[in-house]
Amino acid sequence: MSDSRDVLARVEREQAQYLEELKEYIRIPSISTDPDYKGEVLRCAGFLADKLRAAGLTVETIETEGHPLVYAEWLGAPGKPTVLFYGHYDVQPADPLEEWRNPPFEPTEEGDCLVARGTTDDKGQSYTHVKAVAAMLAERGRLPVNVKFLVEGEEESGGEAIEKFVRADAGRKLGCTSVVVSDTSMYQPGVPALTYGLKGLAYFEIRVYGPNRDLHSGVYGGGVTNPLNALCGIVASLRDEATGRVRIEGFYDDVRPLADWERKEFAALGFDEVEQRRDLEGAVRSGVVGYTYLERTWARPTCDLNGIFGGYMGKGAKTVLPAWAGCKVSFRLVADQTPAKIAELLRAHVEKVTPAGVRVEVDYLHGADAVTVDATGPEAEAALSALEDVWGVRGVRVRTGGAIPIVGTFAQVLQVPVLLLGFGLEDDRLHSPNEKFNISHYYNGIRTVVRLLDRMGG
Repeated sequence: MSDSRDVLARVEREQAQYLEELKEYIRIPSISTDPDYKGEVLRCAGFLADKLRAAGLTVETIETEGHPLVYAEWLGAPGKPTVLFYGHYDVQPADPLEEWRNPPFEPTEEGDCLVARGTTDDKGQSYTHVKAVAAMLAERGRLPVNVKFLVEGEEESGGEAIEKFVRADAGRKLGCTSVVVSDTSMYQPGVPALTYGLKGLAYFEIRVYGPNRDLHSGVYGGGVTNPLNALCGIVASLRDEATGRVRIEGFYDDVRPLADWERKEFAALGFDEVEQRRDLEGAVRSGVVGYTYLERTWARPTCDLNGIFGGYMGKGAKTVLPAWAGCKVSFRLVADQTPAKIAELLRAHVEKVTPAGVRVEVDYLHGADAVTVDATGPEAEAALSALEDVWGVRGVRVRTGGAIPIVGTFAQVLQVPVLLLGFGLEDDRLHSPNEKFNISHYYNGIRTVVRLLDRMGG
């Protein structure tokens, strides 16, 4: 196994160039969920394809019904393992714009942090894969293992294209011995982590329809069911605020309980809820009673209202009884729960609690199964050792409350270990204004991938 000193020296020399490339990547507003940005998403896919090609890989842009996939490969190490790198080049919308300190797509250095949309989710993290491979090929002209890249442009809007592609491919083009994903977080600053559990997701829009037009709330109030009032009652019925439990019948039937070893390892991590409250400037105690913060956020299912709309939302007052109202609701799921069953249960619950005088539609927008992967074995040990090589600390095994829809599909279809190797932090403001990524973590991420490939190459 190479000690990597040659490549790491190149990484050190070329840091400034790597950072400028990342800034250029981030400046492309590749918002996949908004059709107005389709051209920018395509431009971003082209940027990434060009960088992979310049690094020395064979590149293919795969057209889909939605945004394209970027595929690349270098297969010059016969008999050696094959690593598939996954990432996504699309980003969340930047709203609310007024809360950004600087323009959201103009990466700004604030000390060790690079602040902009997409810095940590997922351009900064996944670009570590690109630069590590590029540095190894530039320095040595070869890699210690074979590598493939599959980078999507729809992770933030459902991931339908990559899901279809991976299942149809069935491991032919994507055949590999392990998958590496960098779209998770370290446990805390200075403590790297190998994530082995991701929550699933079931996302819905609920709309309540009443009269055929907005009505005067004085003339009609009390005589016509108010869709906004009805919606609030439906939303309130989903959770018991006293216990934190979801009140949908059958919701917990398939929940896989935490193992004793997991609860012990979570407790040993010493999570500081006081510091969490200080960071968020508010209470953080929520969720089902009887579980710690880490257990609730990592390994228990949740129900959250993500947005509510209807009626008059402008300045001042308007006494209106709205014709309709709506909301966005998400359920974070754990092992053995499925989005399809949650959809059935939610529709049955909503039908049961809907008051007379309104009509309700429950639309399932998208979802993903929860995933638990093996955090043992030679690939995981190589990852943990690579983390220790670079960060000086043995990585810990953790779960996360986030969802990466394609990870479960990779594990199921490719039947190989999936290494969730994140370099971000939980406080990186993912999906929020002033998203950030530590610049030092970007460089250390590149170094970690270099060490991982050398360790895997033997």
